[in-house]
Amino acid sequence: MPDDPAGPGDDLRLGLTLSGGAAFAAAHVGVLRVLEERGIRPSIVTGTSSGALVGSCYAAGMGADELEDIAHRFRWSRIAGWNLRPRWAVLDSRVVVDAVGRVHGGDPRIEDLPRTFGAVATDLRTRQAVILDHGPLSTALRATIAVPGLLAPVRVGGRLLADGGMVDNVPHRAARHLGADRVIVVHLHAKWENVRMMRTSTKLSDLVADPSVVLIQPEMNRMSQWTMRDVPRLIDEGRRAAESALDRVSAISS
Repeated sequence: MPDDPAGPGDDLRLGLTLSGGAAFAAAHVGVLRVLEERGIRPSIVTGTSSGALVGSCYAAGMGADELEDIAHRFRWSRIAGWNLRPRWAVLDSRVVVDAVGRVHGGDPRIEDLPRTFGAVATDLRTRQAVILDHGPLSTALRATIAVPGLLAPVRVGGRLLADGGMVDNVPHRAARHLGADRVIVVHLHAKWENVRMMRTSTKLSDLVADPSVVLIQPEMNRMSQWTMRDVPRLIDEGRRAAESALDRVSAISS
């Protein structure tokens, strides 16, 4: 792990977007491992749902070794507990506050993180994407993971917010909004995203055709989305997909 994972060596115009996908997000750790090995250091990070959980740790300056350790130790009880008054959902995400405190030594404000970070959630009234790029980190993470009916929505600034995947599970526009002119997009490629809950507002063919985008698509076939049993395989697949995508970019540019 580099001694200074976030700092002067970061590319100030390079963004990183991590899509949601429950346990599939362990693949993001493999991608980040490859970026670290190649000295590629985005300074702007956006994510939806579990992608935001991983992205927030990277934005806080964590290196690949620490991220991999967290992925192997992760349990769903760290982000959800039974809701004793289930008006909105069967589970409550308030345990995220404690989890953030354990991982970060407190509940940092997003604007104080070493890297620019934005978690994307959905405004349930307008059905529009909302970028949470300031305020307590735990609040933003609780909002972006709030799958309707499963985890209760979160009130932020008068808005009722839920999982960002309802409107855009690949929020690369948020990275542009925060200042990126080039974006590494990690799309967790799986059939489950075709269901109504998770949407990608941008056509993936448009991302492939955009020279300012590097699209990395780990394949999730035959891996578990809702248990942590495949974490090692998911990390390996993230590494494979990242190396393949970055090698293609190098070949094209050389």
